[in-house]
Amino acid sequence: MASAPGPTVTPYAGFDKDADTVALRKAMKGLGTDEKAIIDVLAARSNAQRQELILQFKTAYGRDLISDLKSELSGHFEDAILALMSPPDLYDAKCLKKAMKGLGTDESAIIEVLCTRNNKQIHMIRDRYKKEFKHDLEKDLKDETSGNFKRILIGISQGGRDEGPADASRAAADAQTLYKAGEGKLGTDESEFQRILVAKSAAHLRLVFDEYEKVSKKSIEKAIKSEMSGDLENAYLTIVGFFRNPVEFYADLLQKAMVGVGTDEDRLIRVIVSRSEWDLELIKSTYMHKYKRTLVDAVKSEVSGDFRKLLIALIK
Repeated sequence: MASAPGPTVTPYAGFDKDADTVALRKAMKGLGTDEKAIIDVLAARSNAQRQELILQFKTAYGRDLISDLKSELSGHFEDAILALMSPPDLYDAKCLKKAMKGLGTDESAIIEVLCTRNNKQIHMIRDRYKKEFKHDLEKDLKDETSGNFKRILIGISQGGRDEGPADASRAAADAQTLYKAGEGKLGTDESEFQRILVAKSAAHLRLVFDEYEKVSKKSIEKAIKSEMSGDLENAYLTIVGFFRNPVEFYADLLQKAMVGVGTDEDRLIRVIVSRSEWDLELIKSTYMHKYKRTLVDAVKSEVSGDFRKLLIALIK
């Protein structure tokens, strides 16, 4: 597999699982916890290396590393460390379960996870969700959402999007279909939007977005904002934004998590952890270019303590 573009976390060249497990055990043994030692090890290891540490820790000490971390840590720092320790499909499954647990539903978290994953990832998430929670993801989505928003989530959760190349001969026709289903008529035919935006490949959709501007004289984003609202609008804008430019999409998500009153720590964790081994280096550069300050400075101004130290270690 080719290396990912722009990760901030890569496999540690001098990886020594025995030395790391000794350091982690020492950090949590006895009175008090050495949070710096935990950050120094876990933020500088890849997810695959962290999985090796879980096994080595149990082999060496007969103790569960995750359980020990849970007992020693708290708050958003604990949440971020546990996110780092989960394989990506398990972390996504946990995010979805958390978004649908208890009173209320965190629709934005569901959208952020499902609308940005490829078919293979979605199938892995579905399988992991079933194994971990003894629930069917599709059934839970049906129970927690409704209407056209429910239909788009059910569609995406099938993991059946075309992943082939763009079909230039169809792009103009698809753009025309979207126009006629939205701006070109009274009311909106959401089923046509789903048929194209949920089922067609990313490469094809990028062509469709370009063709749409020729038909409408406005962007597909502006059309969606004028034709839809609420969670449905958010879902379609996420698909368009992610497929058009994933790096800028995540830079914008990070800004949304930090702008205004309060901070969305869960979103900060989701984006920084999930992109750290993929393209966080590129996201940092885009964030700086677009928002005129470094991502590190932005995070420093929003969070504190060991949570801040961990996020900065992952960003750097």
